[in-house]
Amino acid sequence: MLLLALDTATPTLVVGLARWSPDGGTEVLAERAVESGNRHAELLTPAVREVLTEAGAAMADLDAVVTGLGPGPYTGLRVGIVTAAAFGDARGLPVHGVCSLDAIGSGARSVVTDARRKEVHWATYDDAGQRLTGPGVDRPEDAPVADPVVGDVRFAERLGRAVTAADVTTAGLVRAAVPLLGSPPVPLEPLYLRRPDAVPNVTRKAVSQ
Repeated sequence: MLLLALDTATPTLVVGLARWSPDGGTEVLAERAVESGNRHAELLTPAVREVLTEAGAAMADLDAVVTGLGPGPYTGLRVGIVTAAAFGDARGLPVHGVCSLDAIGSGARSVVTDARRKEVHWATYDDAGQRLTGPGVDRPEDAPVADPVVGDVRFAERLGRAVTAADVTTAGLVRAAVPLLGSPPVPLEPLYLRRPDAVPNVTRKAVSQ
């Protein structure tokens, strides 16, 4: 299967093209990891074009799309998920969503990423790489993680543990999606984990004094 994988859950936008088979595993044909900050919407489609061109492939060659569902910021997640859904709808492709933390590192580990508000998103995994707990969001001091920890190294001091730098990868996204391949896709539900920063103004003003 030829898979387009993308993730916009962190400040590093990831887009990759990979070939997967039950016998041969995953071969990453092209990948882009772009420090994009809040520019996911601007940079995602060009990155998709670049990986397709580098791999000598076209959208018509794809068999499925894999997208990270977060946890992550609202705007960033919407960009990736909506783009993946649009590709799937346009080409009649299945779109499979996976937890973005599952695509960071491998084996027994704890994963931490920046959740803003001085908090982290976290999850823990066993030796086989299966998620044990999470995803969750907490202050680093309260996050129930254990060594080894991978992800955002900026939180090492507050975690009180060493953190090995690691990001979402194309291979990680495909690995997380393998159990879903061949099955009917389910609706894409973003993993926001908490309420948005912006809320509607519900204060009613009198029409006349």
